[in-house]
Amino acid sequence: MDTYDERGRPAGAAGNRPDVWQLARRALACRCPNCGRGRLFTGYVTPVSACAVCGEPLGHIRADDGPAWLTILIVGHIVVAAILAVEPYVDWPQWVSSVVWLGLALVLVLIVLRPAKALFIGILWRSGAPGSEGAAPRTP
Repeated sequence: MDTYDERGRPAGAAGNRPDVWQLARRALACRCPNCGRGRLFTGYVTPVSACAVCGEPLGHIRADDGPAWLTILIVGHIVVAAILAVEPYVDWPQWVSSVVWLGLALVLVLIVLRPAKALFIGILWRSGAPGSEGAAPRTP
């Protein structure tokens, strides 16, 4: 679970970065990678400029195409496996198969994309990468 110092600040605020598993849990919850309490997004995938709880600046971190790549990787494997497991045993018209599998893919993309972006933001934040071309690198 997340730990806090005597002032109620997250353990990551004093330069002690959370481990990868803790970072992954925070990403799945779409929470701040530093404190785990603040919201990471203002909209569906629009990151906050800074955490409302700990003040950690996060708006400059650009995840670019990483979340889309991870989402396609995960959803593609799930949907293709489901198609290969189900299609030989059903006799649906082709339009029904298209609607079912495209619908499943769309729902899974909407579920996976947000945590995938949170994970990439958290990894970039933890590594100390500048996150954008114009930003100076942070010292971890």
